Amino acid sequence: MAKNFATLTFTDAVKAMQEKAGSRSSDARMGKDNYIDGLTENEIDFIAQRDSFYMSSIGENGFPYIQHRGGPKGFIKVLDAKRIGFIDFKGNMQYISFGNITTNNKVAIIMVDYPARARLKILAKAEVVELKDDPSLYDLLDLNDYKFKPERMLVLHIEAYDWNCPQHITPRYTVEEIEAAFAGQRNQITTLQAELKALKIKLKEQGS
Repeated sequence: MAKNFATLTFTDAVKAMQEKAGSRSSDARMGKDNYIDGLTENEIDFIAQRDSFYMSSIGENGFPYIQHRGGPKGFIKVLDAKRIGFIDFKGNMQYISFGNITTNNKVAIIMVDYPARARLKILAKAEVVELKDDPSLYDLLDLNDYKFKPERMLVLHIEAYDWNCPQHITPRYTVEEIEAAFAGQRNQITTLQAELKALKIKLKEQGS
């Protein structure tokens, strides 16, 4: 666990619960790991492959709100080692997350690679950027030929991150991943069917 992640998540109340559960000593050791200053190539590659993630924000009434965000693979872009961002496209027009961010810009994100059973947690401060205010940023985040209408952009300034253990992550696969996994077998079946057809024709000709 990254020390900076533990610093933000191990509040006094959390530490008290760890003490009560008997896990405080091991959790304290985890919190002494080296500070991680920005994303490494491992996280950058992981983020670039994602087609969805979950983001929580906090409302004015103190209730958290968790939103699923999705798009084409790679729709969330790594801008640099401490910033990621994406274009917000027109959806159900409830604007709960963006409304929450106007009063509390702290968000938490979970990204999951289900086939690999890997899970990345990110704590960040969100910055809403209007399309007209930063055309160069839009060029960086733009998704070519994506049919939905862009409304604004969101830049997430990363405060900390950590990887979860794979326990209880059930492997799940997209249609595209399944198609890719069976492509070799499908090609082999097609080849064998063609060879079988040719052999039948040849046997029929010999029999006649």
